[in-house]
Amino acid sequence: MTTSAVHGIRRRTHRSRTAAAGCAFAALCAVTAAPAVADSGASEPKPTIVLVHGAFADGSSWSGVIERLESRGYTVMAPANPLRGLYSDSAYIASVLKSVKGPVVVVGHSYGGAVISTAAAGNPRVKSLVYISALMPDVGESGMSLSARFPSALGTATTSVPYRAGDASGTDLYLKRDKVHPVFAACLPASEANLLAVTQRPAASTAFSEKAQVAAWKDIPSWALVGRQDMTISPDQERFEAKRAGSHTVEIDTCHVSLIARPDAVTDLILKAATATPTGATRPALARRAGPAGR
Repeated sequence: MTTSAVHGIRRRTHRSRTAAAGCAFAALCAVTAAPAVADSGASEPKPTIVLVHGAFADGSSWSGVIERLESRGYTVMAPANPLRGLYSDSAYIASVLKSVKGPVVVVGHSYGGAVISTAAAGNPRVKSLVYISALMPDVGESGMSLSARFPSALGTATTSVPYRAGDASGTDLYLKRDKVHPVFAACLPASEANLLAVTQRPAASTAFSEKAQVAAWKDIPSWALVGRQDMTISPDQERFEAKRAGSHTVEIDTCHVSLIARPDAVTDLILKAATATPTGATRPALARRAGPAGR
């Protein structure tokens, strides 16, 4: 073999090795860059939904809503609301919220609305609040002061029972057995309402007398459901609260326990809050009132 032929082979081998190295480097760059492209297009993780029940109830009242949310892939929590007073209850629920990783949507029914309005304040992970036939006190207001402005049948539906717990004592409020169906759960069968009466959890009177010191709905976007047949909290009170808060609001034909009687409508509203974009989550100037189509 001639000297020129040998040099030619060496040049071709060098070019082949250089090209192969270039391809390998390009492939490595592509593999390394891929996660950055994927990350830049990744959507925000689904929020955890925290459901807070109200007075005379427990976490099982959310059963139908929990089933629907979980079927949509959401992580759901329904912690027990202690019902011992607005300050202590909201402190407890605030500790639950702080334990959750990632974004959170907090939902409160009835008195639970007052609790979440305090518990969510100052928590940057709470992306939205949802009020279901709920109390939404402003700073300096209590459940009692709001009910004085907007009277309801609840005023004659409770009975007071003294209690002691260790060194603590106070007054518990129970629903009268014969008032549970007509006042609290008129949209349920009488047998189901009777079960709620038997298993009810009383609320200490301080749950309704203690005045709110913060109102998270002033800073966090909110959604609200008004029950047109609510006899426990006046629908006019629910409308007033929602309009004042600038909540995205719907009205449906239901009694106070809409979360039991209409879990479909309640779930739909929670999903709107959970999937709202930053633009869609801004507080509207006025609450929107749904007509018959919002049933």
